[in-house]
Amino acid sequence: MYTPLMKQYQQVKSKYPDTVLLFRMGDFYETFEEDAKITSKVLGIVLTKRGNGAAGDVPLAGFPYHALDAYLPKLLRAGYRVAICEQLEDPKLAKGIVKRDVIEVVTPGIAFSDKVLDNKKNNYLVAIALPSPIATGSDLIGFSYIDVSTGEYGVSELPFVQLPEHITSFQPQEILVQKRDSSTISEILTSSLGSPLFTKIDDWVFNADYAYELLVTHFKTQTLKGFGVEEMRIGLVAAGAILNYLQETQKSNIPHIKKIVPHDVSATMALDAATRRNLEITTSISGQTEGTLFSVIDRTLTPMGGRMLKQWIFHPLKNGEPINERLEAVKEFVENASLRSAISELLQPIGDLERLIARIATGRAMPREVIQLREMLTQFPLLKEQLRQVHSALLQKLANSIDTLEELKEYLKKALADEPPQAIADGGVIRKGFNTELDELRSLAAGAKDWIARLQQSERQRTGIPSLKVGYNSVFGYYIEITNTHREKVPANYIRKQTLTNAERYITPELKEYEEKILHAEEKIVALEMQLFTEVRQTIAHRAEAIQQDAQCIATLDCLLSLATVAYENDYVCPVVDNSSRIEIHEGRHPVVEKLLPPGEHYTPNDVFLDTEENQIVILTGPNMSGKSSYLRQVGLIVLLAQAGSFVPAKQATIGVVDRIYTRVGASDNITSGESTFLVEMHEAANIVNTATKKSLILLDEIGRGTSTFDGISIAWALTEYIHEHIGAKTLFATHYHELNELADKFPRIKNYKVDVREYGDKIIFLHKVMPGFADHSYGIQVAQMAGIPDEIIERAKQILQNLESSELRLASSPQEQRESIQTLQLTMFDSSEYRIRETLESIDINSMTPLEALHTLAQLIEIVKKMK
Repeated sequence: MYTPLMKQYQQVKSKYPDTVLLFRMGDFYETFEEDAKITSKVLGIVLTKRGNGAAGDVPLAGFPYHALDAYLPKLLRAGYRVAICEQLEDPKLAKGIVKRDVIEVVTPGIAFSDKVLDNKKNNYLVAIALPSPIATGSDLIGFSYIDVSTGEYGVSELPFVQLPEHITSFQPQEILVQKRDSSTISEILTSSLGSPLFTKIDDWVFNADYAYELLVTHFKTQTLKGFGVEEMRIGLVAAGAILNYLQETQKSNIPHIKKIVPHDVSATMALDAATRRNLEITTSISGQTEGTLFSVIDRTLTPMGGRMLKQWIFHPLKNGEPINERLEAVKEFVENASLRSAISELLQPIGDLERLIARIATGRAMPREVIQLREMLTQFPLLKEQLRQVHSALLQKLANSIDTLEELKEYLKKALADEPPQAIADGGVIRKGFNTELDELRSLAAGAKDWIARLQQSERQRTGIPSLKVGYNSVFGYYIEITNTHREKVPANYIRKQTLTNAERYITPELKEYEEKILHAEEKIVALEMQLFTEVRQTIAHRAEAIQQDAQCIATLDCLLSLATVAYENDYVCPVVDNSSRIEIHEGRHPVVEKLLPPGEHYTPNDVFLDTEENQIVILTGPNMSGKSSYLRQVGLIVLLAQAGSFVPAKQATIGVVDRIYTRVGASDNITSGESTFLVEMHEAANIVNTATKKSLILLDEIGRGTSTFDGISIAWALTEYIHEHIGAKTLFATHYHELNELADKFPRIKNYKVDVREYGDKIIFLHKVMPGFADHSYGIQVAQMAGIPDEIIERAKQILQNLESSELRLASSPQEQRESIQTLQLTMFDSSEYRIRETLESIDINSMTPLEALHTLAQLIEIVKKMK
């Protein structure tokens, strides 16, 4: 038999079985049973036991309620959903057990706390809806996303085959999937996302009619035509699943979700996981945030600006018009130092406006946070005025779109004190003069000290007791204290309340009446301030959409300013972005590497020219450490920056818009999926040849090196042929396979380039300069020597290299001939008998050998020769 409290707990827990239930008991949040074990382990708090009647003891772990903001983020980061169960009535007034229920479910994809969220990263919750059944990879699926901390809510439809690369660009914290499709989706996405949190939703939620009704009810409209998403039937199913999940977890407390926008997947470039990783856009190969493209170009001054800039580089544009609109705005900032300085100064005091309005609208914001909003609003008219003289179309559009919200700012000035306390219950939140009733109550409470002082003075005179004192404590309230010395002077109307060692405490009807009045006033002050502050938050929430629009304007302004600041300080140039088929870059530089060079060193700039008519594919050869990979990456990053609307690190650049950037750079494996380096390499190569178009940019580094030399050359040769003959995409291919240079003689749009080096004896100097031609040596042994490989190994490697170079590798005309050629070369490579004979003969000192030693050595040589047959 359970205790009444544990019965209540079990009833609540049964409704939220897949959560950690925080059960409010007085001043503590308690967890029980398995939840207690999880909480104890994750939070590092003591696991104890609690009596549960005849059912025995149950595990228990808890923490003070005021520590929720410290402990909740830890549970979320550990991947748990958390249900917060509160007391719904005052325990003092409760009859029987206190009423309790869950007021909110917090999940990794639904969080408002600054301690959970990264201020320069969106916290996306994503839903995926599949038609039934999926027939082909081109079938459209529904995709919807929301960042509940900012109110950003979008929907799209895309081919099923594009799901992995599309979802990678959002990096969601949680993914909602229909139970029917959960295994299919998790199998596809786990390899590209790692181990995302999948939440399985009942099948009935993924219903088109239900989703539509849910959306129009929430937005209080008859149709969704005004949002531009009306035709996305399967997309709206995903959007409805998100809204249903939010209503279930947030108890419909989502008033800041004001609109849903169509996300046009055809308007932006998709960057798959390999490209994001290889170009080190936001995370380096080693997993760091430093030494990345974002770390170089992010000079944003506001959190929402930082989040938007990250979206810009994750989703580069494919339409020349908006790209050039951004470039024009960046150019105006670059050329106008005073404008840059003025806007920077105005943006600095503006905090995270997007997340602040979400916290205010959902009733989570405290008084000081609302004061922050009031202070931010003072910057809006100044920004609008400063932008009045701009010339670029985008900056003019931003200036016209900013709503200064003067009425709201004045309202907040009248409503709130200048320096309110952190907690509403501390009082002093509402400004004097805002509410007449509150002012009267405050006057009454403030006059208590004066009244007490007057009472004390009058009673001293009336009783003739000079030491009479009026005091207060929380147990007895107000009292009159008289020492035993004057006990005989106590008036008849005094009522004894407490006896002390040398004094007595009394009350009077008049004193108790006033006490009741004062205490009642203080209670009413707290309740009234809470009511008024709630009304203030609701008033702000009514303007949430306008504030969110201002936040978007400020974020855009911040991004443009950041790009301009980086361009000005790092000598970037405005690229020409058009719809041509060429990429022409003069003296291009790697934006990250040039920032990481030691003081005094300069990055060697290089040119590149690619088009689809004459210079479609460049075969780039050169030794390791010469800069081939950096050259490939710099071309990819320059194109990405240009299509994001940024200036680029070059002397001059013309970028014909590309629809995709593909990279196959460096060696890696996927241990968790049992995939070798070569298999990962082939997966990435397959993705390229299966989805690239003539307008794509392909960057390949060392295709085929994960397998044998001959297999690798064969794959690399065939892949290059295929790209030339069937895809037509602009391609840079860095390789050690010098045999591929023959392709330039066989195909008209393939050109050979090399990274130049200088030889001095056994030493080489890297010049890092790319020029026409091809390298006929890889200089691998020299690089190994530079790395500190022992001389004995170096000398042996040279001997083996001589053997290899004495054999000719050629592309055979038939499979049989190719196998014979490979077998001959492999025998030459691995048979070391000749080397052992030479080594033995060279070590003989014939003048010091005895006849017996000579015979023994001769016998050894004869044995070696026999084994060679």
